[in-house]
Amino acid sequence: MRRTSLPTIGTMPKELADEAAETAGRRRTGVDRLAWWLDNSIAVPGTRFRIGFDALIGLIPGVGDLVGTLLSGYIIAVAASQGLPRSVLARMGINVALEAIVGLVPIVGDLFDAAWKSNQRNIRLMAQFQTTPDAARRQSRAVVAAWTAGVIVLVLVLGIVSLSLIRWAVGALGSAG
Repeated sequence: MRRTSLPTIGTMPKELADEAAETAGRRRTGVDRLAWWLDNSIAVPGTRFRIGFDALIGLIPGVGDLVGTLLSGYIIAVAASQGLPRSVLARMGINVALEAIVGLVPIVGDLFDAAWKSNQRNIRLMAQFQTTPDAARRQSRAVVAAWTAGVIVLVLVLGIVSLSLIRWAVGALGSAG
């Protein structure tokens, strides 16, 4: 599938560029607000720590983490519509995926969700890309490469351990019979 590139604001007629910038600004304000509600909207009494509704809805078994992940996915979709590069979008996806995967573990996942704040991380990535796109792209590529390498190593280690356990089990069954 061939991706067609949309015109950037610099290549549009001034009226369209102004309208596009205004729309992007409104959309950006909306996802900023959504990220705040999801990650920081509730002050924890007696502390300086804040949690959001994402951590609370994550407490609902089965659907809570799914709803939180879908809402976080909306922020990534807005970033994609604003033309952020795949490396930055992948990094944003890793932030959400990590929160979703760890969130599957009862209690520990909810505590991680409250501390990790993937939505706020993703808003900062969007802002970083607006101010320093080359740095955001470079850092995101490095993070995505590191996570990819880590997953590959984990899969290899699990494969080796699994094969060793199978060999041991086959050997133990063979010597017992």
